[in-house]
Amino acid sequence: MRRGLFNEEHDAFRELVRAFVDREILPHYQRWEAEGRADRDVWRRAGRHGLLGMDVDAEYGGGGDPDYLHHVIVAEEMARAGVYAPALSLHNEIGGSYLRALTTEEQRRRWLPGFCSGDLVTAIAITEPDGGSDVQRLRTRAERRGDRYVLNGRKTFISNGATADIVLVVARTAGGRDAPDFSVLVVDPGSAGFARGRDLDKIGMRAMDTVELSFDDVEVPADNLLGREGRALAYMMRTLHRERMMIAVGAIAAAERIFEQTLEYCRGRVVFGQSVARHQHNRFLIAELATELAVARSFTDQCVAEQAAGRLSAEEAAMAKWWNTELCQKVVDRCLQLHGGYGVMREFPVARAFVDTRVQTIYGGTTEVMKEMIGHSLI
Repeated sequence: MRRGLFNEEHDAFRELVRAFVDREILPHYQRWEAEGRADRDVWRRAGRHGLLGMDVDAEYGGGGDPDYLHHVIVAEEMARAGVYAPALSLHNEIGGSYLRALTTEEQRRRWLPGFCSGDLVTAIAITEPDGGSDVQRLRTRAERRGDRYVLNGRKTFISNGATADIVLVVARTAGGRDAPDFSVLVVDPGSAGFARGRDLDKIGMRAMDTVELSFDDVEVPADNLLGREGRALAYMMRTLHRERMMIAVGAIAAAERIFEQTLEYCRGRVVFGQSVARHQHNRFLIAELATELAVARSFTDQCVAEQAAGRLSAEEAAMAKWWNTELCQKVVDRCLQLHGGYGVMREFPVARAFVDTRVQTIYGGTTEVMKEMIGHSLI
């Protein structure tokens, strides 16, 4: 089915992203997985190719084009290639959302040029050891003392955490246990009392650096506050639906690619005198997966179009996120089974996808949280 979202300019940008992935990421990716992070310079190369800050104003070094579909293309091409580092979409869509919308003019001039060039990689520090989706439980605290905040606490599961040059930290700044106020502070990792912990030993997405962070009386200048004090929860709600669409877009693209590769494998692999694809059970399974992917693709593209127009609701983003990530798990699992013994060999993309895509039903809000959110909107 032909997709109607993209024009010739988008197609040219997709070719640029695909060439970048082929030339600058894939040749190094196995080493990055072994080392637990991508080379730092790949971020600068992404900046030189125009893959960072596409929607940041040109006066700050960005592309100056607010077209949301550029972000969609980056997410799709990374997912289709089976690569999750460098985390360009996290930097562009999530870090960029905060830095574009909440910064003062002085802050924009301080941070956005490096953001666009790749000299200033961002990380978002929200999750804590005792608090994931339940942000009301976050304990990291920032106490205002004159012209600075003093930050104390811990964060975990921080993607880009080992690489980041600035970290956007959500911390309590006021209020009690039952009604806390949270704020977003931009923290320099070189600050005294800031420590990066161990690289977390994940089963998948191993080239994406993910670490623990700790703050022990870290002094943060008051002019590093993003937006207004106490407004972080409102800011997070604005960006969460965008993050969930980013995950949904990547999940369906990854599932489609694994299905395409599996179909090709099944056509060529002969078992009991005929190809794997020609056995009736397998034909039915292939038909089911193809249909489910086509339906999900149609809904996803409609959500993308609504997001591009500024009309996508939080509930619709949650629907796309949980449905696509769960479908991706199903597709990858069934495709691995169709590969037989080869499905567990890491040189086959389906084996790597089996561990790489599993976390998608968890981060950005678990499937259960998505359903709870949708359900509450309906009753």
